[in-house]
Amino acid sequence: MSYGIQLPVQSQSTMYAEPWEAAAGPEDLLAVARTADRAGFDYIASCDHVAIPRRLAPAMSTVWYDPVATLAFLAAATERVRLLSHVAIVGLRHPLLTAKQYATLDHLSAGRLILGVGAGHVREEFEVLGVDFERRGGVLDETVDALRAALGAQEFPEHHGKLFDFEGLGQRPRPAQDRVPVWVGGSSPAAVRRAALKGDGWLPQGDPRDRLPDQIARLGRLRAEAGIEDPLTVGAITEPLYVGSPSWDVGRRTLTGPADRLAESLRAYRAMGVHQIQVRFRCRSRTELTDQMAAFGAEVAPGL
Repeated sequence: MSYGIQLPVQSQSTMYAEPWEAAAGPEDLLAVARTADRAGFDYIASCDHVAIPRRLAPAMSTVWYDPVATLAFLAAATERVRLLSHVAIVGLRHPLLTAKQYATLDHLSAGRLILGVGAGHVREEFEVLGVDFERRGGVLDETVDALRAALGAQEFPEHHGKLFDFEGLGQRPRPAQDRVPVWVGGSSPAAVRRAALKGDGWLPQGDPRDRLPDQIARLGRLRAEAGIEDPLTVGAITEPLYVGSPSWDVGRRTLTGPADRLAESLRAYRAMGVHQIQVRFRCRSRTELTDQMAAFGAEVAPGL
């Protein structure tokens, strides 16, 4: 079971951002990414929002770094860790534009891209960009199909659909990977179905442990009914973690304790059929975060 991390700083929703992130910047992102690279993390992830309406800003904040720019910046400072968009709202953009950006990222990073996609939830973002919010699920479905073509091997990709129609238009550089993995985010019935039928992986949106087994079983049924035999990478977002015994209040939901106890708890995800976990650490500073990440990689990960 592999493990990855949603980067701090680049998105600062009040649901999960730590106070120190408000004054953080590029050097902090670099330090965290380099620690993830050294500590065996499978991926680092960056979110996607174009603009946050005033009504949502108190909860979501307006701090949302662009994922392509952020991941490209960090790709140059790392060697092996993969680069995940969690998630790109690809329906906001024409698939050829998205393909150009992410193919270039994959090319420059020597094939480390994982393209995480989602439908989005902020109505005003869609409206200001001229995209139909009510039809965003259908738009995403076709966008994934178009991206499969545009990120494939062909220099001149071809797609003919209801919303997008293109051929005879070349794009280079091509991705370094023969097939860029597409992980579908979301936990609604529509999102789970989309992940099962169109994805190489599933990124749940905070499903608690007791809900995951039913979701995973549904993914399997849908793929079996569709005759899809390719493996699906199933993910989970864990509870907040703190390796060791904290000297401060880390919240009642946080998993704490010695490495072997944390590993034992996290192995329950593997028993459910989870292949990768996304972890988040309670921390009061960048240094505490990177120390926690290093301890997790050295002491907890071997027990997974």
